[in-house]
Amino acid sequence: MLETLANSVFGFIIAIGILVTVHEFGHFWVARKLGIRVLRFSVGFGKPLFTWRRKNDETEYVLAAIPLGGYVKMLDEREAQVPEAEVKYAFNRQPLWVRTAVVLAGPVFNLVFAVLLFWVVLVMGETGLRPIVGEVAPGSPAAVAGFSPGEEILRINDKSTPTWTQMLYQFASAAAGGDDIVIETRDRNERLHKRVLAFDAIGDLAEVKNPLSALGVKPELPRSPPVLGKVLPDQPAQKAGLQPGDLILAADDQPMDDWMQWVNYVRERPLTPMRLEIQRNGRMLELELIPEAVELEGKTIGRIGAANKPDPELWAQYRVQYSMGPMEALPAAIVRTWDFSALTLKVMWRILSGQASLKNLGGPITMASAAGNAVDAGLVYFLKLLAIISISLGVFNLLPIPVLDGGHLLYFLFEAVTGKPPSEQLMLWGQQVGLALLLGLMVLVFYQDIARLGG
Repeated sequence: MLETLANSVFGFIIAIGILVTVHEFGHFWVARKLGIRVLRFSVGFGKPLFTWRRKNDETEYVLAAIPLGGYVKMLDEREAQVPEAEVKYAFNRQPLWVRTAVVLAGPVFNLVFAVLLFWVVLVMGETGLRPIVGEVAPGSPAAVAGFSPGEEILRINDKSTPTWTQMLYQFASAAAGGDDIVIETRDRNERLHKRVLAFDAIGDLAEVKNPLSALGVKPELPRSPPVLGKVLPDQPAQKAGLQPGDLILAADDQPMDDWMQWVNYVRERPLTPMRLEIQRNGRMLELELIPEAVELEGKTIGRIGAANKPDPELWAQYRVQYSMGPMEALPAAIVRTWDFSALTLKVMWRILSGQASLKNLGGPITMASAAGNAVDAGLVYFLKLLAIISISLGVFNLLPIPVLDGGHLLYFLFEAVTGKPPSEQLMLWGQQVGLALLLGLMVLVFYQDIARLGG
């Protein structure tokens, strides 16, 4: 538990620190290149922890205590008196196109950074499981569309799906589009099929923890022996005396032939004592185990806090690794960034229009949890998460809300149309509205985070 918390905190701080630095560096770099004097470059808010100034550099660099943002302070007559000789370096005296470029640079740098991260991931290569359908729930959208066990999902709306991860991303993106979804599959006899899913049959994916349940399929997995690979501390498995490497032979005199049979047996028996026969280092032992009760999608299931020990040979036929050359990966990274940006906007619009649940929102706690999981999973997964958050940060900052970059761009649009900037009173009113909206959003995302922690 402490290790998981430490990874979450570490991952969150690293992710936010990198992304805030990239965003603010965009403002900073473009401002300096266009002749604006930058007084302070701060990563974080609040009390400065470290400050430094390079030789012959007019900018003060700051690392502050609250790692939830940052800012670039430029010379500006609206904030302090500026000597006449330095007025030409002030932000407010710059032409409209210069001010627009400076404000736009932060979100653009986030999006470019996402392209770079996706490019690195595609060149390094990703490993995943082939999206082969194992079970099809009767009456589900997949059953109605004609899916059969053993079919491999090749494409969704003409987008390739080499792994379950890519399949889920393309499925979520297609479901957010509001149109019917076309899925191409290949069965065990190498025959190709096109399955059409009605959009109305899918529903809101935020209402389910596993999007595959909305589709009505389960992945096909190898029949792995019920051998424990990892036993979580302070969970029912450890309390019962189970250890990594234990082979579950039987539960309540019922033989256990593979891991999924054992998982289903446990899920169906929350808070129910069960007598286990296990094999440990060639010895036969008997233990009593009581699964804890947890809520999942409105149903109470049993859980013991243990994971399977995978057999590399069994998993080899289901695992796929794909990568691209440096030149091939660049346009693919751009397309992936564009797709995630479009998906972010679609989800935002569906939330605002009441077509999607507020459960799609996530705040710092959700982000920290995801960062911790990505740190555990390895560098490639962490880079992918970093890219997705960078896109979200860039897109969010472009929203036309005062106090965000998009709000400033809205003021600049007003100036371009009318020939003069908005009045100070209008900008003050806009700032108050923007702060109220952001405060409300923060309360909402924290509420959603806490609700998730509560199950």
